[in-house]
Order: sequence, then C-alpha cells, then structure tokens
Amino acid sequence: MENKLEQALNIAQTYDVTTPKDGAVVYSISFMPTDENKKDAERFVKEHPFTKRLDDTPCGKALIALGLDGKVNEVGETITKIWHVASERYIKAASGNIHAFVEGADERSTFCTTELAEIMKNSKITHINGVEKRQFIAVFEPKKY
Repeated sequence: MENKLEQALNIAQTYDVTTPKDGAVVYSISFMPTDENKKDAERFVKEHPFTKRLDDTPCGKALIALGLDGKVNEVGETITKIWHVASERYIKAASGNIHAFVEGADERSTFCTTELAEIMKNSKITHINGVEKRQFIAVFEPKKY
C-alpha cells in the first residue's frame, strides 16, 4: 500500500488539473449522509461539456484509477491529504467563475478546509456560482459539528 500512496501523492503533485476559464466545478460530500452534491456536479458537467470536476482531470482520473475515491471521512487520513494536495492545485489553476455544489457542506470538508481558502487567494477566480466570491463566502455557512 505504501508504494501506491507514494504513487498517488506524486500524481496529486504533478498530473494536469487545469480547466478552461469558468470551467472548474467543485462539490462537497465529505462527512455528509448523501452524495447529492456530487450527483448535481456530475449532471452539471454533462450539461456543460467545457466544465470539469477535479475527478475529470488527468490527475483526478489517475487517483480514482488507483482506487482513491470515496468520501473524505471514508478513505483515511493519508488519502484525504493526497486529495487536499490535488484540490489545492486544481483551485490554484482555476479562473473566472467556479461552479460549486456545496449545499450543506461540512466545515471539515475539503471544500471548507482547502478549496475556499485557495479560491480567496486566487485572484484569477472572481465568482462562485455567478456571485462575486467575497459575497458568496460572506453568506456561505458550512455545517458545524
């Protein structure tokens, strides 16, 4: 397993995570009872073929092919850290409007712990779901436990 995790970390650190402007799609299912946000994101990507979730990038596809998919709370701490590395790079590479399917997102989720901070740092990202990113974050309330 150790070799697989080293390979996964290398993938997370180096494989392509780019999307076109306004093409990044994020979702949150960590610590949640359902995967509705993921299903909504999948439907959105099907309806808007220029968009991509991290899962749809070469990086995400390679991590999933290694068996590293699932909810953060189900896959273990090391695998969660690997996805955080990939998510951080994905957001750093994004621009324009981010499409976020994060209803009911848990404060412990990758979206809340990694992606939101990176969205705020990335000056190329201007909006989340068509709302100026600072306005979105001002009204966004993650679930707290």
